[in-house]
Amino acid sequence: MSMFCFQCQEAAKGTGCNIAGMCGKKEETANLQDLLVYVTKGLSVVAEEAATQGKLDNSIGLFVSQALFATITNANFDNDRFVALIKEATIKRDSLKLAIGFSSDLDCVTWNGPEDQFAAKAASVGVLSQANEDVRSLRELLIYGLKGMAAYADHAAMLGHQKAEIYEYMVSALASTTKDLSVDEMVSQVLKCGEVAVTTMALLDEAHTGAYGNPEITEVNLGVRNNPGILISGHDLKDMEELLKQTEGTGVDVYTHSEMLPANYYPAFKKYEHFVGNYGNAWWQQDKEFTSFNGPILMTTNCITPVKEAYQDRFFTTGMAGWPGCPHIPERADGGTKDFSAVIEKAKTCAAPVEIETGTLVGGFAHAQVMALADKVVDAVKSGAIKRFVVMAGCDGRHTSRSYFTDVAEELPNDTVILTAGCAKYRYNKLNLGDIGGIPRVLDAGQCNDSYSLAYIALQLKEVFGLEDINDLPISYDIAWYEQKAVVVLLALLALGVKHIRLGPTLPAFLSPNVAKVLVENFDIKPIGDVKDDVAAIMAGN
Repeated sequence: MSMFCFQCQEAAKGTGCNIAGMCGKKEETANLQDLLVYVTKGLSVVAEEAATQGKLDNSIGLFVSQALFATITNANFDNDRFVALIKEATIKRDSLKLAIGFSSDLDCVTWNGPEDQFAAKAASVGVLSQANEDVRSLRELLIYGLKGMAAYADHAAMLGHQKAEIYEYMVSALASTTKDLSVDEMVSQVLKCGEVAVTTMALLDEAHTGAYGNPEITEVNLGVRNNPGILISGHDLKDMEELLKQTEGTGVDVYTHSEMLPANYYPAFKKYEHFVGNYGNAWWQQDKEFTSFNGPILMTTNCITPVKEAYQDRFFTTGMAGWPGCPHIPERADGGTKDFSAVIEKAKTCAAPVEIETGTLVGGFAHAQVMALADKVVDAVKSGAIKRFVVMAGCDGRHTSRSYFTDVAEELPNDTVILTAGCAKYRYNKLNLGDIGGIPRVLDAGQCNDSYSLAYIALQLKEVFGLEDINDLPISYDIAWYEQKAVVVLLALLALGVKHIRLGPTLPAFLSPNVAKVLVENFDIKPIGDVKDDVAAIMAGN
């Protein structure tokens, strides 16, 4: 077997990719990612000890976050970048060992092979190097949760928000995957990951709203103008801010794509007259949409699909994203900004976007906006106008089975409201589902990065209705997942005590039968099923 990866929903045959990734990554890239995770575990073992001595600074925690972030599905395919990160991880590890007088014979702490040994080493330290499937399942579930948390922590850090306790947990949890723990101890680590994820998502929410204001109800334009444009995709709002500032007055327009759509909801971005609106749909349709856009594309994070020749010469990456052969915009110096001049100059040579749709859509229902409508929402629930809320958040993807989520949205009775965040919304956010007394039946809280809003709304409604248990609310969860940020959101919901979650379109391949049984028995997690049957069960509170 040349590689093995089962971290995303598209794992081949529902078990794992072993020739090439369904995401498009090749054997060498997959193996370098495995090796990066391995040496980052070694760094974390040393960092965990440094934390006990009070000698762990945030720079190590941020590097661990960024190293894990780079291995998220569809984020980075550039082998040279992974080689550089592996070397940097070992340098940081060895420097920290010297600084704290740390000694260990653990291989991930001592291994320091040259680059020509990377491939051989990667083959021996990948996912399948752990033979026990239940240990492997629990360790990988924790690692994938940490990858999702790492993405949120990195975004917050870019806006100047960091918490030492988050980094300390992350290195401790990653180090725990090198230890011989009991099943109960490993399960405890997984649930702790969900608990710290809530803290991390709250920190990111604070970073976003502190910098750009609370999202507000917004009608987003879906059409185009006649100017050349730049299409920004991914999730990083700091990049969005700097791009808007640098394109002001240049004659170049800016459009959002996929998970950048919620940037349209922030007050701070609305002042830019050249910020036109949103272009396109979920990430997996980018090959056609990037081609028709005509201008340069700036990918700030995941999700990247294999880059096509039709737009390769105008495809740029930044942050932890990467594609071989495409220009990468370097990180900003401390106190500085990124330089997007190359992207802007490219845009000036390109034709205006081809219009692929017209009209508008409405979003901006993050927690502050929803709670501003709390009286109206509570009255609608008490009067029976709203019978149930259905959280249909998470990821979109290519599988035709994901039409299930469109069908559920259309099948739900007119007295239900869908709460959403993440690109899963593209399965139903352009349907004409109407409203309930002026409350839209689809309330979009934003990116997957904004999933904290959905948890916050649920917790606040629990208080408003005077309930003891979050599961007593008229809220059901029908979640679509694809990658590791969705995994950590799931763990966060479990840490908050949420039960009866439907998960689809398939259950994760990395859950062994015994680990899946634990989740079912303790939280009643279930796979999605027949649309009509699921909607009936949802309306019955089951």
